[in-house]
Amino acid sequence: MASSPAQIPETMTAVEIAGKGGPEVLVATTVATPVPGAGQILIRVAAAGVNRPDVQQRIGAYPPPPGHSKLPGLEVSGHVAAVGEGVTRWRIGDPVCALVNGGGYAQYCLAEETVALPIPVGLDLIQAAAVPETFFTVWNNVFERGALKAGEWFMVHGGTSGIGTTAIQLAKAFGAKVIATAGSAEKCRVCLDLGADRAINYKTEDFVAVCKEVTGGKGVDVTLDMVGGDYTDRNLIAAAEDGRIVQIATLSGADVKLNVARLMVKRLTLTGSTLRPRSTQVKAGFARALETKVWPLIASRQVRVVMDSTFSLPAAAEAHRRMESSQHVGKIVLTVV
Repeated sequence: MASSPAQIPETMTAVEIAGKGGPEVLVATTVATPVPGAGQILIRVAAAGVNRPDVQQRIGAYPPPPGHSKLPGLEVSGHVAAVGEGVTRWRIGDPVCALVNGGGYAQYCLAEETVALPIPVGLDLIQAAAVPETFFTVWNNVFERGALKAGEWFMVHGGTSGIGTTAIQLAKAFGAKVIATAGSAEKCRVCLDLGADRAINYKTEDFVAVCKEVTGGKGVDVTLDMVGGDYTDRNLIAAAEDGRIVQIATLSGADVKLNVARLMVKRLTLTGSTLRPRSTQVKAGFARALETKVWPLIASRQVRVVMDSTFSLPAAAEAHRRMESSQHVGKIVLTVV
């Protein structure tokens, strides 16, 4: 049954970060329920996605933007519980999913009206919670910053992560040829099942050599990298002329050594971004592009949400342990109701 503002409790259960540290610093507590301001909606959360930036925030490396919730959680799904002044698209009771700047690990969460989206056709609320952060990230970095085109070669590192499983499918759906790296034969099979043309076990194969072989010596047109470290220079070697390398994380280190001459000779573009600090206006643009161009692909089952596991909200620490084990394939989600 749809909520009305009068039914919203003054306090709610949420998971806070009680100091920098391991998963054990994630503690369920009682906090005040937020109130939507102008242009905002309050979502009664059904599920919240768990992402690497949540882990980074927990260890003190990725603080929330000023003025936003200090609670972790960058994506949620649920039903609109209240609307702020000026909100016109959403009504109380509407099912939505949303990208948020924080506060997702809770029973209620604020979202900007323009960065909320309808639940994609065919998804339940738990699956929908696994969509916003990953799909916003892939859309912006692969198709806007990386300018991937049909017929080009695309490589994603970490092919069985939430980002990886999404990037493989979207790149294929838009006509690219896909190479994915992963850390086991089993994970490589998952990448192939999702549509990758070639999966590389980085523990037993040199991705640079394989990329050259698979592309007939041409190299990769667009690379999406969340590793950094020594991968950065190797990405340059694996790239085609006029190739684009897009950095979205640095799990192996941000300080890198690279041969700038390679970048010059091949006319390469090395770029990158983080999503959370971007303005609401920019994120709203991503949301409209996704709703128009990607939501139909989900509805037609050309693109699916790959789920790894679910945990209850109070078990957020266990969800983080699962993520940090790197054994997961696809998305990890907290169920709230």
